[in-house]
Amino acid sequence: MHIPVLTIDGPSGAGKGTISRIVAKRLSWNYLDSGSIYRSLAIALIQKSTDLTNSDEILNIAQTMKLAFECEDELLVKLDNVDITSQLGTETTGNVASVIAAIPEVRQVLLQKQKDFKKLPGLVADGRDMGTVVFPDADIKVFLTASLAARAERRYKQLMEKGIDVNIHKITSEIEARDSRDKGRQAAPLVQSDDACYIDSSAMTINDVIAQVLSLVPRQLID
Repeated sequence: MHIPVLTIDGPSGAGKGTISRIVAKRLSWNYLDSGSIYRSLAIALIQKSTDLTNSDEILNIAQTMKLAFECEDELLVKLDNVDITSQLGTETTGNVASVIAAIPEVRQVLLQKQKDFKKLPGLVADGRDMGTVVFPDADIKVFLTASLAARAERRYKQLMEKGIDVNIHKITSEIEARDSRDKGRQAAPLVQSDDACYIDSSAMTINDVIAQVLSLVPRQLID
């Protein structure tokens, strides 16, 4: 039986997570936040004070860590049975995740874990290489982006609402640096798939983006 997949790729702060979760809920499909997998590994490495140049140790932790995802109104992520959700959105976690995501061996270990989320009735997967590497045969592909200024402002507001004291200038420079790493890495760089629909959300509301994404899903994949 065919299992439909909708991928939403794009740079940090483009709104992939929010849009993907809402779309998955509207469609009653499963949801995969691939970034949380890498961020969870990043948190595990930070907790263990792992040397990020030690590939063997990173791979060992990636292979042995136990992850659980619960998605209701918000995404709940547990690492070795401990809720780490509040740590996922910090810039430190994001920067470490970006570094380890550039290691081919790490990506290979985590690749199958991502593929396993493909289950009936369907899957909405967001990340940076969902439509190019993890699910290249996805039924619908979206490349969601926004200007650097818009993405930095969104991240700033998001972290402030969570009570995390941040600096907008620092966030802007960190997102810019992460963009450069993600686009320049040899292992699955951030690129738009040739068959993906390009959406610039800089001047769009969340509802506008959701409506455009849902309009791409053929009725036969929902019925």
